[in-house]
Amino acid sequence: MDTLPVAEPTPDQEREPEHGEMHVRLPRLRVERRAVLWWMLRALLQWGLLLSALVVTWVLWEPARVWVLVPATGVAAVLAVKLAVEPWWRYRVHRWEFTEQAAYASSGWLVREWRVAPTSRIQTVDAVRGPLEQFLGLSTLRVTTASSSGAIAVQGLDRRTAEEAATRLAAVAELVEGDAT
Repeated sequence: MDTLPVAEPTPDQEREPEHGEMHVRLPRLRVERRAVLWWMLRALLQWGLLLSALVVTWVLWEPARVWVLVPATGVAAVLAVKLAVEPWWRYRVHRWEFTEQAAYASSGWLVREWRVAPTSRIQTVDAVRGPLEQFLGLSTLRVTTASSSGAIAVQGLDRRTAEEAATRLAAVAELVEGDAT
């Protein structure tokens, strides 16, 4: 991918904001579809390993079978939701966009978060790639601001897109006047 994806503006967003002016709106760009698989694999590693331990305990330790059945059933139900519902809901909700005025991100599934950070408040831009993300060619872009709410994290981006966005956003933040505090 040579350039960052650009979403077409809606009719009410046709006018470009003046210098220092910012549109407050939802971000337009989706994360990569491979993020669904990434979220599923994370759920399998977290909840699947716990379920496996409970099943092994149930099989090998007969006196504990009565006590293990309820937690194993609960963990199996949580795992089913985390595999069948959560990744697809996250894919539907997670959006991102970086402009010369701000960094926009929406995320979550049970608790949805929507964040906007003016570029003048950006302190650092990091591309983070864990082992599963590396395997799937994905990356998380973390934009640290002078906010007490912490960094804006955009998970599930294509590796190249994240690198290009980090470079572009860092360059834009460098050009914008402000003390980032």
